[in-house]
Amino acid sequence: MAPRCWRWWPWSSWTRTRLPPSRSIQNFGQHFSTQEQTPQICVVGSGPAGFYTAQHLLKHHSRAHVDIYEKQLVPFGLVRFGVAPDHPEVKNVINTFTQTARSDRCAFYGNVEVGRDVTVQELRDAYHAVVLSYGAEDHQALDIPGEELPGVFSARAFVGWYNGLPENRELAPDLSCDTAVILGQGNVALDVARILLTPPDHLEKTDITEAALGALRQSRVKTVWIVGRRGPLQVAFTIKELREMIQLPGTQPMLDPADFLGLQDRIKEAARPRKRLMELLLRTATEKPGVEEAARRASASRAWGLRFFRSPQQVLPSPDGRRAAGIRLAVTRLEGIGEATRAVPTGDVEDLPCGLVLSSIGYKSRPIDPSVPFDPKLGVVPNMEGRVVDVPGLYCSGWVKRGPTGVITTTMTDSFLTGQILLQDLKAGHLPSGPRPGSAFIKALLDSRGVWPVSFSDWEKLDAEEVSRGQASGKPREKLLDPQEMLRLLGH
Repeated sequence: MAPRCWRWWPWSSWTRTRLPPSRSIQNFGQHFSTQEQTPQICVVGSGPAGFYTAQHLLKHHSRAHVDIYEKQLVPFGLVRFGVAPDHPEVKNVINTFTQTARSDRCAFYGNVEVGRDVTVQELRDAYHAVVLSYGAEDHQALDIPGEELPGVFSARAFVGWYNGLPENRELAPDLSCDTAVILGQGNVALDVARILLTPPDHLEKTDITEAALGALRQSRVKTVWIVGRRGPLQVAFTIKELREMIQLPGTQPMLDPADFLGLQDRIKEAARPRKRLMELLLRTATEKPGVEEAARRASASRAWGLRFFRSPQQVLPSPDGRRAAGIRLAVTRLEGIGEATRAVPTGDVEDLPCGLVLSSIGYKSRPIDPSVPFDPKLGVVPNMEGRVVDVPGLYCSGWVKRGPTGVITTTMTDSFLTGQILLQDLKAGHLPSGPRPGSAFIKALLDSRGVWPVSFSDWEKLDAEEVSRGQASGKPREKLLDPQEMLRLLGH
């Protein structure tokens, strides 16, 4: 998050600040009669959900103007800060988002935190419609004893650290231990395991941060356990990520064939993607590797494994109590069938020694503003097809709409649907009909509060600087990590 040191008013006063009457929303409207036919739409969040929503609105309404507000100084959300550095092909969507942002009917305002610098109600006053697309920037806590010990991190923070998220730049995880445990068996868990075990020279031509690369060069982590409460049939990762782990240079998989007994018959009825995933797991666990693969595994200096039917109970401290030294796992068994299958403890426990614990049991959204309804249990803004419940003119898309599931294409489809619903409401006359001032009003409001928005052309200057810094070491870019330095580079 950008530092806010140039703001001089107390928090309690400026959250309630309104422009003086001479610059009220009504007075602004008098100067915008020519915009009568121009829907002013605001999107909060510049990750895939925000950009795909904007893209749909601009494509399907020839006069719509879309402003995108983002709390980071830079755009693209989880494409920049979540996608693994060794998956550059996934980041190609940035090219599409850049074309959207360069449209003369689209504007980007970074360094603006909605709910803090400007309220959702103020945005609703200034725009015909507001779309919340701010994602899931928090993590699910483990809620177990010892979670606060040094050596325990959320996978989200760890990913943010190696991907250059400013708020995680000083994470400094200690990688001097032999064994790491990752709790959770989704794609993020496999990303983190892969980054921990990949030979550092395979990462040096990626956009991983220099600090993370340096730490990984010094890492002594040799074994990574990826732990799940349920069984092989319930893993949440996909086949691409599993295949990458199996083929990871210098590593060997550790899978217990006993975990896969009787699975062959049960996967016959599974849907094709799940069936292919299970077959690959089954082969890796139970079949004798060929000569070449056996030789590769024999020479491996690092290893990873999947532990099933284990639920975290407690992070165990070192003898001096100063850091994590292991994790106590409750042995579980499955109850129920199909989607209702859940893990219940058997009463047995086992202790797994480790010096690093990474929790990857899910992301969750935060409430953005007291005026916006929020379901803390589901971690979403309550909505019907993207229309926020009981708040006309307010919409949502992406993870804050449906929860933190799916891949970028899932979010694309979901965001297009929200855009479609909004345009239907506009056509049906359900949105305000008079002119709205849009960013002209909001920029004046931000200026009165000492907030300096970062434009897309500002981002392109920072982008050029990152690319330039990366060229020296053969990297696609060296990410800027310090918001203060970014502002200085922009002359602020």
